[in-house]
Amino acid sequence: MVMGRQETILVTGGAGFIGTHTVVQLLDEGFIVWIIDNLHNAVEEAVQRVRELVGPQLSQNLHFCLGDIRNKDDLEKLFSQTKFDAVVHFAGLKAVGESVAHPFRYFDNNLIGSITLYSVMEKYNCKKLVFSSSATVYGQPEKIPCVEDFQLKAMNPYGRTKLVLEEIARDIQKADPEWRIILLRYFNPVGAHPSGKLGEDPIGIPNNLMPYIQQVAVGRLPELNVYGYDYPTPDGTAIRDYIHVMDLADGHVVALHKLLKQDNIGCVAYNLGTGEGTSVLEMVAAFEKASGKKIPIKLCPRRAGDATAVYASTQKAEKELGWKAKNGIDEMCRDQWKWGSQNPWGYQSQP
Repeated sequence: MVMGRQETILVTGGAGFIGTHTVVQLLDEGFIVWIIDNLHNAVEEAVQRVRELVGPQLSQNLHFCLGDIRNKDDLEKLFSQTKFDAVVHFAGLKAVGESVAHPFRYFDNNLIGSITLYSVMEKYNCKKLVFSSSATVYGQPEKIPCVEDFQLKAMNPYGRTKLVLEEIARDIQKADPEWRIILLRYFNPVGAHPSGKLGEDPIGIPNNLMPYIQQVAVGRLPELNVYGYDYPTPDGTAIRDYIHVMDLADGHVVALHKLLKQDNIGCVAYNLGTGEGTSVLEMVAAFEKASGKKIPIKLCPRRAGDATAVYASTQKAEKELGWKAKNGIDEMCRDQWKWGSQNPWGYQSQP
């Protein structure tokens, strides 16, 4: 669907896992897209794959800039040359364990980077923002499903950066009502583009369950460490709300349409999840079914800061955005395996 005047969107961290999948959807919708990414946890090959997927015509609407949102000059250069209608802000570090070990790294990247970005947006009168938040802002919820108006509390430095950035967004909007901000709280993004050309390609040992299972399935890792097998859940393993990355990408597109069309948005948060919990062992079983591979597991003690069960209430996003996740765990595992089996070493051809 191409608009009358093509809107131009800046996507920070657009070469990353969720970024690339969202950029594909934005280009398909007729937007002009600029990516800024410092390639700390991403590769330019992923952007090249996006171009191949959307084809020669639409890829003319995609521009890539190697830059860092902590560097004001990098942002000034972009904003002084291009009029952006809105920003989709993904750029940031996202590993809970790493954030506990290196909090300064997270404050620098996630907080200082975002504050620098917002100040440049303000200067160039670009006041529409879709912010990549996280279910970690709910901490260990007292009840589930998590509803957007729950009291927020984070259990680790990563979650705290997301929580502080939500507060900053609310403060900015309160001070200047011209701002329209949508905070999207993701649950656990998994899966890959159904073509098998785009997917998650973490550096080092994966922090998240699905890429870990996938690397065991392709033979890169010997076994899956399952952290915590004595939780008060049906099979003893932790329960999470896994969401297909393509559903998540669509959530950003509908949020963006709302920002561009509607005036009195303020600063509003939406959960993006399926509303259903899946345990670690259920996910392993579904992946074994999709891949035909046996996944050897090693039971390990719980990790500090991990909640027992977290899943989303999705009613608000359904009602106000008209968005609902379409894919279940079978589709997530199918697409993850397609990506993994076609790209056993991620975007590299070999180690």
